[in-house]
Amino acid sequence: MPVLFENLSRNQADLCTLVLTSTGIPHNVQRDHLGWRVWVDDVHYDRALGMMQDYFRENRETPDVPDPPLASVPAAAVSGVAAAFFLLISHAWVTGLDNTREVILRYGASAVDIMNGETYRTITALMLHADSVHLAGNMAGIAFFGMAVCTIAGRGVGWFMILMSGALGNMVNAFMYASGHLSIGASTSVFGAIGILSGYQFIKRRRTRAGRFAAWAPLGGGLALLGMLGSAAHVDLTAHLFGLIAGMVLGMTHAFFIPVRLASSRQRLAGAAVFALILIAWNSGRG
Repeated sequence: MPVLFENLSRNQADLCTLVLTSTGIPHNVQRDHLGWRVWVDDVHYDRALGMMQDYFRENRETPDVPDPPLASVPAAAVSGVAAAFFLLISHAWVTGLDNTREVILRYGASAVDIMNGETYRTITALMLHADSVHLAGNMAGIAFFGMAVCTIAGRGVGWFMILMSGALGNMVNAFMYASGHLSIGASTSVFGAIGILSGYQFIKRRRTRAGRFAAWAPLGGGLALLGMLGSAAHVDLTAHLFGLIAGMVLGMTHAFFIPVRLASSRQRLAGAAVFALILIAWNSGRG
């Protein structure tokens, strides 16, 4: 039975009971040393989450909420492996073509072409890799950090934010270089995922008195990972940095404006948007 809310005051717990009872959703309320918890059955979780989210949004009240139930971790792990496999399939397809170099030139994150309106490159470049070593590192990164993001945000919203952080990182990077620069690889999204985690934890810790100073630790950790993993020779450091920053902004936005994980229907909508954006981006390059 997953926890819907935790660390509630007595009044907040009573309010949750009132809302859930009025909608006929079975639930349990228990008290521990940190406060009150509200529990619901798995079958009612998404509905209860949606009802309470709508209520708190309308009334501008945001209780402390737990991370998604541990039951979501296996699903998030599967999605991370699936994303890594998708990168592998994309690389195999591109390298199997006779005109691999032409594909990279047409779909890579060329600064001058992006500035001239070919914004689809900010997405397609994420699925292009220089060699197997480049690919392997990004597969491992996207599987691990993607799983972590999806655990806190859900698979649909999580992958949407990861894709957007990579695209935004490539976009800003292109405008910084203006011309004469070509970037490829999913590492911008990998660092975007690190940024999402850092930004999310920053907001979560800032909401507690004890964590206001410690809240800066996740942001520092993200920058430290950038220094360790993203600044090796022959890598696009600025793309990694902008992906990290874009991810931090998205992570903070999610933690601040979406206090609970979105229900399954909205997760599916976000997931569909990811596939649609990828398809549209690759199709745009064919013109």
